Amino acid sequence: MKPKSQRFVSRITRDTLALILAGGRGSRLKQMTLWRAKPSVPFGGKFRIIDFPLSNCINSGIRQVGVLTQYKSHSLIQHIQRGWGFLRGEFGEFVELLPAQQRIETSWYEGTADAVYQNIDIIRAHNPAYVLILAGDHIYKMDYGDMIAYHVENEADMTVGCLEVDVDTARAFGVMGVNEQGRVREFAEKPEKPQAIPGKPDKALASMGIYVFNTAFLFEQLSKDAATPRSSHDFGKDIIPDVIQRYRVLAYPFRDAQTGTQAYWRDVGTIDSYWQANLELIGVTPELNLYDQDWPIWTYQEQLPPAKFVFDDDDRRGMAVDSMVSGGCIISGASIRHSLLFSNVTVNAYSHIQDSVILPDVEIGRHCRITKAILESDCVVPDGTVIGEDPVADAKRFYVSPGGVTVVTPEMLGQAVHYGR
Repeated sequence: MKPKSQRFVSRITRDTLALILAGGRGSRLKQMTLWRAKPSVPFGGKFRIIDFPLSNCINSGIRQVGVLTQYKSHSLIQHIQRGWGFLRGEFGEFVELLPAQQRIETSWYEGTADAVYQNIDIIRAHNPAYVLILAGDHIYKMDYGDMIAYHVENEADMTVGCLEVDVDTARAFGVMGVNEQGRVREFAEKPEKPQAIPGKPDKALASMGIYVFNTAFLFEQLSKDAATPRSSHDFGKDIIPDVIQRYRVLAYPFRDAQTGTQAYWRDVGTIDSYWQANLELIGVTPELNLYDQDWPIWTYQEQLPPAKFVFDDDDRRGMAVDSMVSGGCIISGASIRHSLLFSNVTVNAYSHIQDSVILPDVEIGRHCRITKAILESDCVVPDGTVIGEDPVADAKRFYVSPGGVTVVTPEMLGQAVHYGR
């Protein structure tokens, strides 16, 4: 028999509607979001970024989910239709796509709060007791049931999921000023001097962009914000600052359930952070465990043959060391070191790949050397290509990030391919 607390969490999660905000472009990812929304960007060898909040919902017992889309959403919609159609509508379970439709206003979504407001009639039709608002572009594993239980037990109107970060790091976030009971008393967007946590002068609480609302309270605040002139219609910039003085708004620190320390969470919104987060997975004991059977990450599972490594000559050995290689890959007399290869990648003889992330359906020719790079989907790399050894030369043809990661797209190689996958 499950403990009583788990039964309680299960009951409230069944009464919760999750809304995942997945309409953003993610312009800091440069060429990687020219043809797809940021939540649709591949991650971890076989997943998409959107799979992480969706998996968190399913694993938390939340089986009523809406995904709000807008910017170049075709690949995102296609992925969800293919991989997330296993829920049973007759049991009240669904992952529902909510594209920008100008349902209320004659404009596209203008902010995070406006995106939810424009779907207020759909939310009302589902009649949830609680609404969970999620960002669709972060990598983490979280039991939302614990946060919703915290919200209910403490009789909050709104609860904000928070990270405990260094004060210097907090300048890049919306920062919560809380009292000793965890009630939010101040909120500042990217402050120069972030307010520290009581008793922890070197730490601050940064918003994760995760919110739990009592549904009636959410409707009230969205309607008020929609009628407010000059509002940017954003939860962080407008809703939170307006409600913290008059209503019960709590901060929920996101911590590891076993150690009590800050849990794994990554914003992969820049080329350097995306490259680093992918290569972290290769480690012996990475912080993000993709092999965790108790908290699986679900996705669209393409049917592919196993990865294959061929040739065993001294100068032409198909091998991969300290790497992750996905299904459908063929390593033909090439060496792969400390790299992550997505599905259907072919690397031909005498080529060497080091510290790189290779997205699906890439073909790398013979005698290539690729170091500290991200190769976009569908690239066909000519024989003898060298990438990542001369940043000045690379910058003339490709994009080189501030951290020295070279991004290569088919267009940069002269291949007219729209790779929105």
